[in-house]
Amino acid sequence: MKKLLLVLTIAFSASVMYAGGYRVGVQGHKQLAMGHTGVAVVTSAESAFFNPAGLVYLDGKLNVSLGAAAVLSNTSYQNREFGYKSEADNPVGTPFYAYGAYKINDWLSAGLAVYTPYGSRVEWPTDWEGSHLVNNIELSAIFIQPTIAIKISEKLSVGGGPIYVSGAVNFNRNLSRSLTDETGARSNVTIDASGINAWGYTVGAMFRPTEDFNIGFNYRSKIDMNVERGDGTADFENLPAALAPGFPDGDFTASLPLPAELTLGASFKPSEKWLVAFDYTRTFWDAYESLDVQFFNSAGLSRNPRNYKNSSIYKIGAQYEATQKVTVRAGFYFDESPIRDGFFAPETPRPDSVNFTAGFSYNLNSKWAIDASVLYVHSNEIQNSYDYFREAGQPLTFGGEYKSNALVAGIGVSYKL
Repeated sequence: MKKLLLVLTIAFSASVMYAGGYRVGVQGHKQLAMGHTGVAVVTSAESAFFNPAGLVYLDGKLNVSLGAAAVLSNTSYQNREFGYKSEADNPVGTPFYAYGAYKINDWLSAGLAVYTPYGSRVEWPTDWEGSHLVNNIELSAIFIQPTIAIKISEKLSVGGGPIYVSGAVNFNRNLSRSLTDETGARSNVTIDASGINAWGYTVGAMFRPTEDFNIGFNYRSKIDMNVERGDGTADFENLPAALAPGFPDGDFTASLPLPAELTLGASFKPSEKWLVAFDYTRTFWDAYESLDVQFFNSAGLSRNPRNYKNSSIYKIGAQYEATQKVTVRAGFYFDESPIRDGFFAPETPRPDSVNFTAGFSYNLNSKWAIDASVLYVHSNEIQNSYDYFREAGQPLTFGGEYKSNALVAGIGVSYKL
C-alpha cells in the first residue's frame, strides 16, 4: 500500500517574484520602487525591515508606513514530447506591511514591523498531468518584529530584534498518476495546518562616513516552521475500498525552513535631489535539503528531496525629488533561482528572473505622503524536470517547459511627526 502512496511534498508555493523558492518581496513601496534596495537607505519607517539600524537617523519623533499590494502572476507548463499543456490559476495575492518607529532620545529608537514575506496561492487544473506532485497550494505567514536601534556615534549605528512568525498552509495532490476509487475519482490527499509558530531574529548596522554616503548590513536568521502533531490534519479521499482502512485521516508532522538572508549595500547622493542605492542579498537556501512528512497511518514517512542551492540578488535603484511634493523612483534587480537541475517541481516553478520597478511618493502636507510602486517580473523560459518522484519503487521524471511572470502594484501611506 505504501508503494501506491507516492512521496508527498507540502513545499510552499512560489510567488514567482523574489528570492526564488517561496519568497515574496513586497516589504515597502518606497524601497520596492527603488529595486527593493534599502539596507543603506534612510527615508521612512520601512527601515524597520530593511535595516533596523537606520531608525535612529530618521527625521521626526514618530514615523509610520503602511501599505499593501496586489500580485497578479501567471505560470504555464508544456511538454512538447507528450503534448501536455497546462496553466496555473494563481488568485490575486495581497501582501501587506505596517512599520512604526519612535525616537526615544537622540541615540535610541524603538520600532515595530509587521509584514508578509512568504505567502501566495497556486491552483493547477484538476487532475492535470502533474497532479501527482501538486494540484493546489496556499500559504500565509505573518512576521511580527519588534526592534531597537542604537546610535553609537553620528556615523555608526546598530539595530535588531526578535522575529515571531505565525503561518498556515493548505496543500492538495493526487496520490499517484492513476489510482482511483471505484467510481473513477482520483485518490488524493489534502494537508491543512494553521497556528504554525516559530522564532527568529534580525540584526543590522549602518555606517555613515559622510552625510551623502551610507553603508549598510542586515542579517535575518533562518526560521524553521515545524508542523507538530495537532497543528493540522491529513485528509485522504477517494481511495479504493480495499486500501481505505489503512489510510484514515489524522495528524502529520513536517518542517520547512525559511532561509537566512544576508544583505550588504550602499547609497549615496550625487546631488541634492538624487539618491542612488545598490544592494546585494545572499539567501542561504541550502538549508532546504529535503521536506520530510511523517504520517501516522500506513503512509508512514515520505522523503522529498529538494537540494536547493544558495542564491544571490543584485539590486540597483534611484530616486529623484522632482518637486517639493513629488519624488519619483525606479530600479532593477536580477534574481537567481535556488532550484537545481532535476529538482524543478511545479509547486515552485521559479527560474532566474529580471525585475523592473518604478513608483513615486506624493506629499499631501508636511506629515502625510502617499507611496505607490509597481513591479514587473519576467522569468526566462526554462526546460527542466523533477527526477525524484517514485511510483511502485521506480523513479519517475516529470519535466517540461515552464514560463512565469508577475505584475505587482501597490499603494501605501507614510506619516511623520
